[in-house]
Amino acid sequence: MGGHGQDTALSLIASYLQAGGVVMPILLLVTVLLWYALGVRWMLLRRGSAKNVRVLLKRGIDGRSNAPNGIVDLAVARGLALKRSGLPDLRRRLDDAFAEYQRELKEGSVLITTLVMIAPLLGLLGTVMGMIVTFESLGDMTLFSQSGGIASGISTALFTTQMGLVVAVPGVIAKSVLDRRQHQIELDLAQITDILVSSPADHDAPGTDAGQGH
Repeated sequence: MGGHGQDTALSLIASYLQAGGVVMPILLLVTVLLWYALGVRWMLLRRGSAKNVRVLLKRGIDGRSNAPNGIVDLAVARGLALKRSGLPDLRRRLDDAFAEYQRELKEGSVLITTLVMIAPLLGLLGTVMGMIVTFESLGDMTLFSQSGGIASGISTALFTTQMGLVVAVPGVIAKSVLDRRQHQIELDLAQITDILVSSPADHDAPGTDAGQGH
């Protein structure tokens, strides 16, 4: 039973590849690369705790922070360590330390953008190739040839266009979601830097009542 289902799935995949012509294997490779890159980028863009930056800094100062589980958590821990070191030019040191996270936030972005752009272009290429087959069939009058003739050319043209859009549209949506997440984390990193630089002492929790009443 399981072998029959596997054979059916393989035959279905083979029929899709055949329907799209020579463009389909390339489009399939682009699809696999795109969703792999999106998955990797999703993992890289883990923020960590859902708490806002001020709460995370307060917890870190009080020694109540959990183990870092994302870029913002790591940045808070690293920023507080630099703050407590008492070294001069704190902003520059924080910028240098956070530059690693900034590079990490951008990883995979160019690849995803490229693949999202390539997918519909491959679909368009398949459309052109399908129309070439169609016109060749018209010229040879092979309307119902064994290889498919006009019907095969039109089928290839429509199918590859459809598949190119099926790959590209969800990719664009996923990329937009990840880009927004990247932007939010970049804002969080900037806020961490501003709060730590403006905080008068490391025992005063930013944005809290600590240190007031003096």
